[in-house]
Amino acid sequence: MEALTILIADDHPLFRHGVRTLISTVPDLAVLDEAADGEEAVRKASELAPDIVLMDIRMPGVNGIEATRRIADVCPACKVLVLTMFEDDTSVFTAMRAGARGYVLKDAEKEDLLRAIRAVGRGEAIFSPGIAARMINYFAAARPAAREEAFPELTMREREVLYLMADGVSNAEIAKRMELSGKTIANYVTNILNKLQVADRQEAMRLARESRQGAAGDSQL
Repeated sequence: MEALTILIADDHPLFRHGVRTLISTVPDLAVLDEAADGEEAVRKASELAPDIVLMDIRMPGVNGIEATRRIADVCPACKVLVLTMFEDDTSVFTAMRAGARGYVLKDAEKEDLLRAIRAVGRGEAIFSPGIAARMINYFAAARPAAREEAFPELTMREREVLYLMADGVSNAEIAKRMELSGKTIANYVTNILNKLQVADRQEAMRLARESRQGAAGDSQL
């Protein structure tokens, strides 16, 4: 059986070296190359088409979540396994929405990491135990059937920006309408994506449009 090929994407050389050294101890896994940031990870994934990309989240320039989304476009066969120190719900769910197949913490035991890589290589989804338990609790919790106001996690300003986005208004035009700087609007958009746990602007716009349709339907009852 051919070894699973791996691209390691992390901005810390020492960590990349440690993971490469670990993988070199087993015959069924092989490191193709390394990337020090998200942009490089996308380029090398496109060029090398590894079976698995080990992806850190916080990297300079293009972050790991955005890189995951781009890799899903340029190399659909590449399976991304997030390997990070961040275990907050926003990071976990945003990474999964972007196309990651698994989420493992950097403090995992060596055998657990190798097991996770092999599982993702087989097409399975894999999570660190603590994260798996939290995901189960999240989806098992009763979700409210209806909300008095859509997107209560957003501020009034953020909701205003979101619905302008849903109308197809550009950041520049939103800034003009709200008499704010382009940088401020860009920050609002980033906050919206994080709070709604979506991978990109298009998904946020879809949620906003669906909420409007749902409200219209409720008003007709």
